[in-house]
Amino acid sequence: QVQLVESGGGLVQSGGSLRLSCVASGFTLEYYAIGWFRQAPGKERELVAGISSAGGSTYYKDSVKGRFTISRDSAKNTVYLQMINLKLEDTAVYYCAADRSLVRLGLYEYDYRGQGTQVTVSS
Repeated sequence: QVQLVESGGGLVQSGGSLRLSCVASGFTLEYYAIGWFRQAPGKERELVAGISSAGGSTYYKDSVKGRFTISRDSAKNTVYLQMINLKLEDTAVYYCAADRSLVRLGLYEYDYRGQGTQVTVSS
């Protein structure tokens, strides 16, 4: 069964850190481009980070540059989103998605998507 499962979300104070994981089953994640998205209540879903299938190229939304890092662990068939210095505005449901070709701007343009993990940043 093909599946993407996110984990690692939770409640953290402003300035804290979290590491989100995106684990794939049923396919090999290293051959796919990955996007991390988030959606806050009342706001549009946005792409916050992406990594190419070869891992040589990464993308970050301006507001997370220097704070978020996307990486792969091929042995674990997992992609991570390390988040540091979290801010209140980072509160959202975070989703990972996998595409055979490119990092794409729209979540539903990807071949596979996870169900999301909640990140809540408190003051």
